[in-house]
Amino acid sequence: MPILKVVPPEEAQGKVKEGYDMFAQFGMVPAPFQMYSPSPELVGMRTAGIGYFMSHPNLNPALLALIRMLIAEEMKYYYCISLNTQILKSVGILDEDAAAKVLADPASAPLEEKDKAMLLFVLKAVKTPEEVTAEDMQALRDLGWSETDIVDATAHGANMVTDGILFKAFKMDEAEAC
Repeated sequence: MPILKVVPPEEAQGKVKEGYDMFAQFGMVPAPFQMYSPSPELVGMRTAGIGYFMSHPNLNPALLALIRMLIAEEMKYYYCISLNTQILKSVGILDEDAAAKVLADPASAPLEEKDKAMLLFVLKAVKTPEEVTAEDMQALRDLGWSETDIVDATAHGANMVTDGILFKAFKMDEAEAC
């Protein structure tokens, strides 16, 4: 059972309700988002962040979902491995076999060269930040990525680490209704 008391969707008000409403089209509010509900200000920040990435001009939804799925795999953050795998399946990017292959070998991700390079960079930056080099950055620039794109994608991956830690600390994986 979670050790954090979250606001259930039917009781949400103010910023928490506004954040939850973002997920109305899916018929559920993901447990990691509900986890932030005791702090309306954090919900507001998360809502703004999700909105930013949903309309990002250069980082496509498949790349972002693969970043989340693979960082979640690194963190053993099973809820988000499953959630992002389902997202990728529902939009036709992966099937069950392809998902297993990508989890075992991220370089097999079904992305164009530019997006795959970004994916692999983010994984390296999050897993072994001390190994990121100027050459890694230049390789992304040479593929057409801007500094903003590189920072945004890397921050997106690093945010999964934060979510994974909080999710485990508050025992959110044991939630029944989330």
